[in-house]
Amino acid sequence: MGPEPLALVLVLVLPLALVVGSQPQDLLPRESHNLNWNKFSGFWYILAMASNAQGFLPDRDKRKLGASVVRVHRTGQLRVALTFNRSQGCQSYVITLKKDRKKAVFRNTLRGVQGFRVLASDYSYGVVYLRLGRIRPATKHLLLFSRQNTTSFLTLKKFIDICQALELESGVTVLPKDASCAHTILP
Repeated sequence: MGPEPLALVLVLVLPLALVVGSQPQDLLPRESHNLNWNKFSGFWYILAMASNAQGFLPDRDKRKLGASVVRVHRTGQLRVALTFNRSQGCQSYVITLKKDRKKAVFRNTLRGVQGFRVLASDYSYGVVYLRLGRIRPATKHLLLFSRQNTTSFLTLKKFIDICQALELESGVTVLPKDASCAHTILP
């Protein structure tokens, strides 16, 4: 094989090797530091979720839409309310998170929230990455936020793509449209 065919093979194979060899974390979108938190604030339905935590969701026949209310509390702080239907019924959590000085992430390690970050959003939907736990390894949760109680195919596909990048695709659950739990925290 002469130099020209070898160069052609390298040009064709090298990009493929780089893509195949890249880690899933490399494909993960990063939250931009310029996300407008005032536009992101407000009421959100939680339409789908994925998690590596055992027992995070109740049985299939008891699942309902979740909800979240995100508010800018002070400069560098968010107040986040979440409600989920758990095996014990609807449960709400309210927590104040502080912005990390170096990374585009909010946290409250005293309450077990190691990270709250928006990986993708156009302000009508949001893909939120939540890391919970006081000890390592923390559990990973991915939540699909939407201003409406339905979503588009493309938004759901983006959510599933991010689940694959985080290696959470086996724990993906699209929640049924029952919003009785979600409406418990309407502002």
